[in-house]
Amino acid sequence: MKLDYKKIFFVGLAFFLITLFWQTYDSVITKILIDKFGLNQTWSGVVMALDNVFALFLIPLFGTLSDKQTSKRGRRTPYIIVGTILAAFAFMGLTFSDNYQVVKLESESTIVEQYNSIQNVELGYNDWVDIRDDIIDQWDTLLNDGIITQERYDEFYVDVIDGIDTDDTTNVNDYDYESDRLEGINEILTVSGGTLDSQDQANLKEFFYLHLNQRAWIITAQSPSTFIVFVITLLIALLSMATFRSPAVALMPDVTIKPLRSKANAVINLMGTFGGIIAIIILKVYGLDLLSYVNYAPAFLTIGILMLVLLGIFLWKVKEPKLVKEREELDKQLGLTEEEEAEEHHESVEALSRDKKRSLALILASIFLWFTGYNAVTTKLSDYAPKVLDLGFAMPLLIAQGAALIAFIPIGILATKIGRKKTILIGIIMLTLCFGSVFFLTPDSASVMYVIFALTGIAWATINVNSYPMVVELAKGSDVGKYTGYYYAFSMAAQIMTPILSGILMDTWGRKILFPYAALFVASAFITMFLVKHGDAKIIKKDSIIENFDVDMD
Repeated sequence: MKLDYKKIFFVGLAFFLITLFWQTYDSVITKILIDKFGLNQTWSGVVMALDNVFALFLIPLFGTLSDKQTSKRGRRTPYIIVGTILAAFAFMGLTFSDNYQVVKLESESTIVEQYNSIQNVELGYNDWVDIRDDIIDQWDTLLNDGIITQERYDEFYVDVIDGIDTDDTTNVNDYDYESDRLEGINEILTVSGGTLDSQDQANLKEFFYLHLNQRAWIITAQSPSTFIVFVITLLIALLSMATFRSPAVALMPDVTIKPLRSKANAVINLMGTFGGIIAIIILKVYGLDLLSYVNYAPAFLTIGILMLVLLGIFLWKVKEPKLVKEREELDKQLGLTEEEEAEEHHESVEALSRDKKRSLALILASIFLWFTGYNAVTTKLSDYAPKVLDLGFAMPLLIAQGAALIAFIPIGILATKIGRKKTILIGIIMLTLCFGSVFFLTPDSASVMYVIFALTGIAWATINVNSYPMVVELAKGSDVGKYTGYYYAFSMAAQIMTPILSGILMDTWGRKILFPYAALFVASAFITMFLVKHGDAKIIKKDSIIENFDVDMD
């Protein structure tokens, strides 16, 4: 029995284009929502959680529907065709509303001009005084023209300029700048005494970006049609992607005999990883990973066209009914029948011992916790890195993906020697330290981010390689699908919650709270995983190096 790598490569093109889409989506959409449409961190998090809400319900649904599908092209291929075409065109269609919003920002405000004026420029004290005065003039005009209310103006002044609690009776002239927390441009300029250090510059930019965000939202709220079109187009893309994720993943076992599925899944996962890397490279090549208010059309069109090209190659090379028939005939020749599998002894969740139930609950809790921390970073990094560290987000992500790719084989070897649980605990410690250390980085030390994210990629791979097998280790035979469902339910629940929760905290305490938030949740997973006693019983030696990539790649 030898795996037909060429066949699996072409089958894996469907998964390749899926990760190509999602990496671009995760990297760019948050920036568009915050910078161009003026959504705050919380509401941008709500939008970014929608894909996981859809996935939670639609992936199992369309997986079941494809099981029952009868078509000349097979059970899975029709969903892949329709889903890819709709998603690709919807994704490319986002460029119209995205670009039109920028035109509105340029015609109705000086947001873009102001933003460009502070890029790659050494700003001094007097420069920031001029910027502050310009900001106040803009909002004074909005108030005088009746575009905003006095209450809204006061909120802006508190949030951006003074930062003094309006419920406090303290007179602004008597405000104790030394003892009270810096909460506005005026405070920072006053305390600085005319000399701004790097931390002052970073704090001033944080409030400047808050002004741009709030100003963009006023424009969006005045004429919401562009935003509505953008969201509807985005929803079409997300729904389309959800329709064929499960059929695309199910196609591999449909055309591969069971003893070779581990190697085949490894190939599929490798292709998914490369799909994510290609997406990041495209964003980097077009120079879209650092600045706001840029034109994303080249990247969106490239991704959309590439998805359609990959679909074309897939349809050319993958004849699903023929491949399924060949697999069925090979099963018969080798005596591999589904009946034998169904007769295997298995335990349901109800039949698990109390200790095993406890371990399952602890593993699932751990999955929820580390996905909460990790997904918060992946969702918000494109907004955090440029605005807090003056650093493009693409290169750290690229380094993390590359490091994870290199680390899969040694991680697999390590797990066979010390066990999955210990390997995961090492990964949790590494990931906690990585996320925690980012909090202390400044624009002057931002290059350290590359080293940190290389270690982050390794740490996440260390966790990811071993967590899913620990869940299904507690399942036997036909219950594997059910336990896989538990894994996805908890990981997706975390990915639904965390963009919103992290957004609320970032709106309250600023962007710097992101990495402590992530570190706290990942560190909490150490406690739950440390208490796990089952799921690590069997250490299976891989038959070949390629099988070290046979992991869940959520």
